[in-house]
Amino acid sequence: MMRLVKYGLMFGNLIEVSSEALVNRYNRALNHLIGKETKLTEFHIDICGYSPEIADEFSDKLYLNPKGCNQQFILLTTEQQTAPLLASKFSTSRSILKDFIEDNEEELFALTAREAVTGELINSVFEVNEPADLLRINQITIEADTVTEHVAFAATLQEDINKFMNEDDAWWDDVLIAEMIELGKKTGDITRHPIQLSPKTYEQGNYFTAHFGGMYVFRDLETPAVIAREAIDGLSAMGDFRKFTFKNRRDIAEFLYRQNLIELIVTEQNEDDIAIIQQKLDFIVISTAASLGDDLGSLTRQQIRRVARKYASDLPEEYEGLMDIIRWASHKGRYPSLDPEHPAYFYAFRAKSHHDRDLINMLLAELTPLDFRQLFICHKEAFYDAYRKWDDPKRDFVSKFLAEEYMIDKVGARETLFGPEPTMDNIVTKKDPYAPRIKVRYKT
Repeated sequence: MMRLVKYGLMFGNLIEVSSEALVNRYNRALNHLIGKETKLTEFHIDICGYSPEIADEFSDKLYLNPKGCNQQFILLTTEQQTAPLLASKFSTSRSILKDFIEDNEEELFALTAREAVTGELINSVFEVNEPADLLRINQITIEADTVTEHVAFAATLQEDINKFMNEDDAWWDDVLIAEMIELGKKTGDITRHPIQLSPKTYEQGNYFTAHFGGMYVFRDLETPAVIAREAIDGLSAMGDFRKFTFKNRRDIAEFLYRQNLIELIVTEQNEDDIAIIQQKLDFIVISTAASLGDDLGSLTRQQIRRVARKYASDLPEEYEGLMDIIRWASHKGRYPSLDPEHPAYFYAFRAKSHHDRDLINMLLAELTPLDFRQLFICHKEAFYDAYRKWDDPKRDFVSKFLAEEYMIDKVGARETLFGPEPTMDNIVTKKDPYAPRIKVRYKT
């Protein structure tokens, strides 16, 4: 895994905490939340204040996420909004935290200048014991304050000020006046510098959870569904949701298509789209050669073709299926007709431009594991799990490729692969009609 760290592919964009003041501030916050302190004098934190170094020190990857259900956070700086979220159990947690920081950036900037802000993503359950518990998580509310309850004291002071200004006898209330003075010492002048974090509730719509081996929950669609990586106890008890596992490829394909969530990457003879499929073919060749012990080194496109010829008899079905698409798109073959059961089927698709585009591409990445680039972009935890099982030549090639070809222009690469970021006009809701523009052939 050190290759990934070296190339900035793992633990990248974390915030360094190295000054004595910030370490002490973090420890006060940590003790406030979980009753522990770190002995480290420097470490790195993600958007919620989670540190992989401290997790190793505590031997607890969930030290800020008890039972993987109620994410706690420590904010030392508003710059954490650009950091990733590590060791999370829900795909929605980072976006919720990022929105919270952006919505309260000025207030948080002022508060974190003095001390850390701590809080929690509150939902309606305290632990997830069975799949049906996931459906009870409808909304997420954020509660936050400083360790010394700066926000709470400011709210109390504001109430006292309102009482003092509006009640006739308040001028003679020595107890009230004394309380205001003491609170003012802690909060400062809140009439000039208000301290209030905007309360906001976030909907828990469609999401991925790492619970129960990994599940995709689609609750905000006309046809709600649950897609689990594998068959698990309790799946059948999840209400009126349609229930699939990764083995139900035909059902998943039909669901995604009928809900207007996916589109073919290549629908006509377009060079840019063909290039995406060609790269997927290259990744399949690389995976095959590496699994057979080939020391890949650095490969040009011409060298990859030579490797493909060398291992032609060993290439998997995914390769031939995608080659049918290339032949058609290059005016050299007939229109391909892939069945959902064919291993190459999901490689031909990407998410349409809608609110859940990233979630759908995340699912597609798991269904197309030989495309290591999409797996890294869309589902890093699944990528890291796969990386641990690869042979050393593949690890070396993939890490160098991602560092040299993807990391230098992440935004451009994502737009090329998945299209521009979706706008509010692209959101798929329950009211959206089913109106596919592409023709997909299912063999029934």
